[in-house]
Amino acid sequence: DGFKVGKEYSLDFHYSGAPKSSGRFGGISFDEDPAGRPWIYTACEGPGSSYWWPSKDQWRDEVESMDISVEVPNGLTDVSNGRYMGKKDLGDGYTRWKWHVHYPINSYNVSINVAAYEHFSDRLGELTLDYYALPEDLDRAKKQFAQAKPMMEAFQHYFGEYPFVKDGYKLVQVPYSGMEHQSAVTYGNGFTNGYHGKDWTGVGVSMKFDFIIIHESGHEWFGNAVTASDVCDMWIHEGWTTYLECMYVEKLFGYADALKYINGYQEKVRNRRPIITERGKHQGPPGDQYFKGALFLHTLRNVLGDDDKWWALVREVYDTFKYQSIETDDILKLFNKRFGMDLQPVFDQYLRHAQPPLLELIFDDAKHSVSYRWKTDVPGFAMPIRVGERDAWRQISPTTEWQTLSTELGQERFEVATDLYYVKVTKRRREGD
Repeated sequence: DGFKVGKEYSLDFHYSGAPKSSGRFGGISFDEDPAGRPWIYTACEGPGSSYWWPSKDQWRDEVESMDISVEVPNGLTDVSNGRYMGKKDLGDGYTRWKWHVHYPINSYNVSINVAAYEHFSDRLGELTLDYYALPEDLDRAKKQFAQAKPMMEAFQHYFGEYPFVKDGYKLVQVPYSGMEHQSAVTYGNGFTNGYHGKDWTGVGVSMKFDFIIIHESGHEWFGNAVTASDVCDMWIHEGWTTYLECMYVEKLFGYADALKYINGYQEKVRNRRPIITERGKHQGPPGDQYFKGALFLHTLRNVLGDDDKWWALVREVYDTFKYQSIETDDILKLFNKRFGMDLQPVFDQYLRHAQPPLLELIFDDAKHSVSYRWKTDVPGFAMPIRVGERDAWRQISPTTEWQTLSTELGQERFEVATDLYYVKVTKRRREGD
């Protein structure tokens, strides 16, 4: 009789095939570990999950839960998303591994990781922490993966309980850098601090921790629990998670290191194209969604100027949108309410135009004054900023119209707090001075 409106139906889809290895970010990869044993894994955020299994490849539509069953040759282990539900020897040289995902999950996060893994574990209260590494790397993994527990404590300080506690947290060794596969975060940073042993931001701070453990695990909160509905809003994943790195640094190493760390990202921003691209085109942004996205949030923290309110708002964003797919405008509406001002022009300039706002300063030595305004692509742009002397900042409220401030500092001594706000600045003397 066909399907009827208003009724629910259960459908079974059967498919089969022999997927080709299509590179480390294009579906299933069939590799070997250094000892020549099979090493099979998936990573498909860019091209999409439909490279290796039939799926509705849209971020805005997540399944509510999932069962994953993988059959592998005896002696190998499959690690997938969710809670381990047991294994069964099939009697034909293969073992079936079963996992159950208790939460909504994005299709590109569904993963399999098959290798001759050794397993060790820990706990943080009710949260299970499970780790998987190759036998020859077990000792190094036990030492390096110890960073996961204080990382988890730091993020739980800001956000409360880990979002996938029923599934637990897993960290799984792979031969590529890493990926935020939900509850089965993959890791390939060589058991070194920084990014592949290098100072990631160029200011020294990143060598205090393993970048991949912190960044990819941070996606459990932004990217996995809070998900963008379209790839055009990827800054909700990458900008927020890059900012979570700074939150981690601030909690473990202090504000001074966090300030150095995030400002190390300024040199990485290219400002060639807007962060937000066209909706519905499955066209990812140009790369600035990471660093510029985080610097935008850092700027907003200082625009608000009240850390207690800021951290409460960051927590509110997570609590409000957890297990949902959202757009930038959803965050904007919440920010407008808590800031008590219309931030639409600010969001538009930072996210929908290539360049950050430019603060123009013209000094009049005879009148001991400075004229200032914002030069932006967005009409009606207004944003407060701190200027003057570093130990005695003055807050001004520039708009796109010229205003004047009395100052004895002059062009050389007059500073702008560019470590607190991601902006560009030009200075010049008034003609005739």
